[in-house]
Amino acid sequence: MDKKKFKLTRRQFLKASAATGALLATTGTAKFVQKAAAEGKAPKEVKYIRTTCSPNCTGACGMIAQVVDGEIKTIIQAADYPEPEYNPRGCLKGLSMMNLIYGPDRIKKPLIAKGKPGKGEFKEVSWNEALDYAAGRLQEIARKYGPESVAVIFQVGGTGYVHKGAVVALATLAGWNLVHPYDQNGDLPMFWPMTFGVQTEELEPLEWLNSRYVAVFGSNILATRLPDAHFLVEARNRGAKLVVFDPNFTPTSAKADQWVPLKASSDAALALGIARVIIAEQLYDAEFIKTYTDLPLLVRIDNQKRLKAEEVKGLSKPADVPPYRESYVAYNGEFLAVHPEKLDLPLNIALEGEIEVELKSGQKVKAKPAFQLLKESLSVYTPDYVERETGVPKDTVVRLAREMAATKPLHIVYGASNYQWYHGDLKGRAIALLPVLTGNIGNPGAGISTYAGQYRVRLNLGAWWVPEGKKQNWLPWLYILHGPTKQMKAQWPKNGIKALVIGWGNPFDQHNMANRLRQMVEEGELELVVTMDFQMSTSCRYSHVVLPGVSWYEKTELVASPVHPYLQLQQPVVKPVYEGKPEFWIARELAKRINPEFEKHFFPGLDHEQAAEKVIELLLETGGPTVEGITLKQLKKGPVRAKSEVPGYRQIPFYEQVHFKRPFPPVSLPAKLEQTAQFVKSGRIEFYKDEDIMLELGEALPVHKPPFVDSEYALNPGAREKYKFSLITRNAIYRVHSTHSNNIWMNELQDGKPRVWLNPEDAAFKGIKEGEPVELYNDRGKVQGYAVLDPGVGRQVVVFEQGWWSRYLQGASYNSLTYPFIKPTHEAYFVPGMWAPNTAWNECLVDVRKVGGMQ
Repeated sequence: MDKKKFKLTRRQFLKASAATGALLATTGTAKFVQKAAAEGKAPKEVKYIRTTCSPNCTGACGMIAQVVDGEIKTIIQAADYPEPEYNPRGCLKGLSMMNLIYGPDRIKKPLIAKGKPGKGEFKEVSWNEALDYAAGRLQEIARKYGPESVAVIFQVGGTGYVHKGAVVALATLAGWNLVHPYDQNGDLPMFWPMTFGVQTEELEPLEWLNSRYVAVFGSNILATRLPDAHFLVEARNRGAKLVVFDPNFTPTSAKADQWVPLKASSDAALALGIARVIIAEQLYDAEFIKTYTDLPLLVRIDNQKRLKAEEVKGLSKPADVPPYRESYVAYNGEFLAVHPEKLDLPLNIALEGEIEVELKSGQKVKAKPAFQLLKESLSVYTPDYVERETGVPKDTVVRLAREMAATKPLHIVYGASNYQWYHGDLKGRAIALLPVLTGNIGNPGAGISTYAGQYRVRLNLGAWWVPEGKKQNWLPWLYILHGPTKQMKAQWPKNGIKALVIGWGNPFDQHNMANRLRQMVEEGELELVVTMDFQMSTSCRYSHVVLPGVSWYEKTELVASPVHPYLQLQQPVVKPVYEGKPEFWIARELAKRINPEFEKHFFPGLDHEQAAEKVIELLLETGGPTVEGITLKQLKKGPVRAKSEVPGYRQIPFYEQVHFKRPFPPVSLPAKLEQTAQFVKSGRIEFYKDEDIMLELGEALPVHKPPFVDSEYALNPGAREKYKFSLITRNAIYRVHSTHSNNIWMNELQDGKPRVWLNPEDAAFKGIKEGEPVELYNDRGKVQGYAVLDPGVGRQVVVFEQGWWSRYLQGASYNSLTYPFIKPTHEAYFVPGMWAPNTAWNECLVDVRKVGGMQ
């Protein structure tokens, strides 16, 4: 490829971008070719190639690229999903991907830092020189500190199983630590493993149309789920009631039947108040509760632990109970040893009351069903209390409870902005009570869903991601920033983390809480940072070695999503631009330099595209029931629906548990069942948690705890008076996290200005006017933007849209304001990306002031 033709000035690039936009919007590709032919400039070759757009957005939208003489000219939606409701999919970010592929930030050659990292001073080198240097330094650090001192950040697997798998396999072979992207991104909703024993679950958007009541807690679907937002609107048009709970009036709130504004992070109090009404008025589904939940199981009053069958006189633990399960006790006039893998309790089982139990030791203790304890704990959440705590009128609380109990199917959407708080797990457990108490689980249009990132792993990955005979090391991201804790279950490296290998992300903007990551590089604590990327991001600028990767239009890949259950191919539509190389190729080249034996795992002797297809065939052959019978040949023809036991292969969480009475949890890939089943030892949906840390913190049952008390105020008591504003860093329609921060089209739509949203009353108090430059700050950092006065923003709340690269923020990172809080309940177990400390982005207090000097 001729490098000279890509050396564009900014003016030329803007002109080219505008021309491409005009082409896409008006003339169309056919007219473009016709016009070129009429002018005697007919292209030598025009191709239309189907591929998949797959940033970490959940969309995974099929796209068709028009390629003229080896260059992408336009991108349009493929609209080839077998179910017409899913057509078309896509948004302006995906349609303008050429701006990144051919943009001025494209990395042309491998780079080695020649100055202090962060200054952007590099020398261009050959691939051999860059790979030899990176491999040599990684070997040196491994010898000096141990291989586990190298940490690999690889981002979510659903955006690509082949290339991310190659990097994970290399790390596994080398003994490096892996950092799971799900909790690193703050996208792991911890209530899921605590309550259902799974990583996460969600209804596919087609199932939204079957819902009759949709309650949205802190999710802005009309801004962050553009390809699927129409399903929500259509569900409402078909008669579903849409209620949005959010401190701020969002685009989704604007489409709702009712917007319920509430105080920041008070959702648990509201949900528990609703649950109290449902129980007090006996609006709950008693049969569902007895069959599928832990609420009939007895809890000892003396030690607050569940009563085990092996403790009770006359009972014993069934011999066939797996070691990761436990047999507990229920009561219906006599004591029953409950088998954790049989959902067959008699319907006359007691939900309320207090029972005396004789133990095998001869001791007599009092016990109550968990339902009774829940009912007692909910007694404080009266409508009056809820109104004081949340700001929601008490009559609204009662009405909502009656509506949710009476209207089926009920679907609850719990958004990431809501659970990315210190007590996000408590909020999720409380909100989950509502569909469970009313029996809205496991049926079409019913349940609770979280949609955050393209995390869904839909097939077994072990044959490719875990080389035979090797064990993986995992370390949650927050420990790298925070340091080890006494109660952590993950293994802290003896000498800490000394090197980072980064792919598919921009952690020096998107994740550097309290500027810790930059500090680690600047002070030499991180001795080596190797980054694979196709754009010169902030993370590249802080790297010692930059290896030019490629976009998803330049490689072969297998893609999945948590939203729609289709497997799809990424097919290379153009050859890698400049000297970019697919990450599979990079991983293989590093592997053979670090240890020639490692290369065996990476299909040596095959071209990297041929090898990628071999990997896909391997994954389909070994991937298990969800991909049984699916072939690479089929995927080359178009998207193929992953399989399930639900009629029509629909994606309905817990359908098998409810309809076939299988124990909880279902398999939650990529973890093994015995790893996740330990989270819910009863084999049921669990609301009572008797792990020691839960009891110690008073969180055996879902409770409301106000924000900042256990986090910001505990860290700095002075923050209570010093910083009054809650900082919300929400997703924007202009970016997918950090991706597209430098997309010229997207920036033009924002006038190139980062914005800070404030309530007009708060702005008036601070003397801030519309459009004025303002600064958000606390003891950890500061960030600047331009004021937007919005009466839909809650009082003492400021909103900043995440994803801006530092170069647009005068060198600062918006994440310098945050702190890596680790909640102890997140450390009760450790299964990577399942039960691990989750980032609490929104647990952040700041103040705001006017500033001068911004251009």
